[in-house]
Amino acid sequence: MPDGSEVDAVDSYCAGPTMAHDWGEDDRVRADWALVRRVLSYFRPHLTLGLAVVACIGVGAVLGLAPAVVFKELIDLLGSPEPRFGTLLALVAVAVGAAVAGGLVGVAESYLSTLISQSIVSRLRAQLFDRLVDQSVGFFTRTRAGDVLSRLNNDVGGVETVVADTAFGLVRNLLVTVAALALMLTFSWQLTLFILVLIPLVALPMRGAGKASYRARTRTQRKHAELTAYLQEMLGISGILLLKAFARGRYERSRFGRHNDELRDLEVRQAMISRWFAMVMQSIEVAGPALIMLLGGYLVITGQTTVGTVFVFATVLGSQLAGSITSLATMHVNVIGSLALFNRLFEYIDMAPEISDRPGARHLSRVRGAIQLDEVTFRYPGTERPALDRVSLDVEPGQLVALVGPSGAGKTTLTNLVPRFFDPQSGTMRIDGHDVRDVTLNSLGTHIGIVFQDTFLFHASLADNLRYAHPDATDEELAAAVAAAHLDGLVATLPEGYNTLVGERGHRLSGGEKQRVAIARVILKDPQILILDEATSNLDSLSEQLVQDALDRLFRGRTSLVIAHRLSTVLAADQICVLDRGRLVERGGHRDLLALGGVYAAQYQRQFRDEPDRSGIPAR
Repeated sequence: MPDGSEVDAVDSYCAGPTMAHDWGEDDRVRADWALVRRVLSYFRPHLTLGLAVVACIGVGAVLGLAPAVVFKELIDLLGSPEPRFGTLLALVAVAVGAAVAGGLVGVAESYLSTLISQSIVSRLRAQLFDRLVDQSVGFFTRTRAGDVLSRLNNDVGGVETVVADTAFGLVRNLLVTVAALALMLTFSWQLTLFILVLIPLVALPMRGAGKASYRARTRTQRKHAELTAYLQEMLGISGILLLKAFARGRYERSRFGRHNDELRDLEVRQAMISRWFAMVMQSIEVAGPALIMLLGGYLVITGQTTVGTVFVFATVLGSQLAGSITSLATMHVNVIGSLALFNRLFEYIDMAPEISDRPGARHLSRVRGAIQLDEVTFRYPGTERPALDRVSLDVEPGQLVALVGPSGAGKTTLTNLVPRFFDPQSGTMRIDGHDVRDVTLNSLGTHIGIVFQDTFLFHASLADNLRYAHPDATDEELAAAVAAAHLDGLVATLPEGYNTLVGERGHRLSGGEKQRVAIARVILKDPQILILDEATSNLDSLSEQLVQDALDRLFRGRTSLVIAHRLSTVLAADQICVLDRGRLVERGGHRDLLALGGVYAAQYQRQFRDEPDRSGIPAR
């Protein structure tokens, strides 16, 4: 892990640039239409199913008009001088049959539309996860985990509702509107014309409500992301332990209260925008039928239409048409608001990885383990001096190289360049003569094993954590790796052996036990190149002796870069590389560097002089 000032440098590097856009209204409209077209492109692979859904919607819209025709005929029939019971029975049978058929068509439509919408949401979620996995270490250092989780959960969940209900709901309401208007024209062109005059009243509040919903949805989702990030930090085991250790419960309750209150206010505002819009639409729905009855009554009195026609216009057809238009207006508001969600998702999906395979990158199949740094310079943006300054280093296959130096010297940065966590601004990092930027990241990673000082374990069984390095490992290989790391004694004491859950971040194990699990995991991977950030730092004297013996066997035949703080590791090294302020200032054996009387000798006098060598490994 980064040491000293390197932490600040990494944070500065990962902060990244910020950009602001001052767009005009025309630019915003073009961007919104481009976004809508992109969203619609997700429906293209499901065109056949989509046409089937549209067909179901069309059939359902026609069947849904059957009550209007039946009621008109029933009222006119019952108002006639000689109504016939057979005709009445036939009309009722038509109404019931249309209702049953419409219900069956609706079930088929629901199944197909749900299948399409869930497929689209699944694709969005997969694209987002794929893009996140491809991001560099720097991205995850500068981005709060809670914000990432918010996009995967809250934003995708919000999009799911829009895709499932709005997309095909738009088609449904359009077809219902067209079918209702067509039937109305056959009944009374005067009443139909009057209703068409009323329709523009629905569009008046639509535009303003859409813009307000977009702004409110954007702010609400941002606050959701902030709250999710906060909860992810505080409710993890590490956050809770820190809270209790410093007795900060009252402060964190207050802090959560502020986040919670702000989110409440934003949610209320967003809900009220929709409610005010709904109130306007409900008022129009009530006023519309009353006005239709007024005009219809006049037409009946003057002999221009029938009572059944007016009744059907004011009730069945009027309510269907008003409901469809109201739904269309509401969907417009929801769609505009949902663009904020799609923008947040596409912001991540479109994010190009900072570290990626070059075009034509080759697969690195076999590795001997030679490492070469040729005038490598790496600078974290915002820092005055480079973390590594023209460093050149040759490591022969199978060598154990100890990296030593004061805090912030560049040791962690150097080891991070080998697996391409970062790329240098100048110079070349080579493995077996291959520039690491010319080989695929996946093949490079298969040949490198890393033991971090801060061991991370999943909330899973011990076996699952070990097999993360080698999923296809046999039970015999697993047992051999555990024995090599001297973990077999621990496994014997666990209640369920290898199947015992280690807890979140491995908190059911001690620091030394977690470190030995990490070592066993690397042993199971069997890489040709090893990187260790003081792998024995959390071990007691007895455990250190056992693990040093395991490490000695692991080092044999493999190239190893070790950030060393213990004398035992330094003495075991084939060469010691001393870094100071990003420069490789000294290199050689232990006794040669002591005789040199430079940086290494001074650090040895300060740190190693009184530390006994417990390694049991002779100096090389």
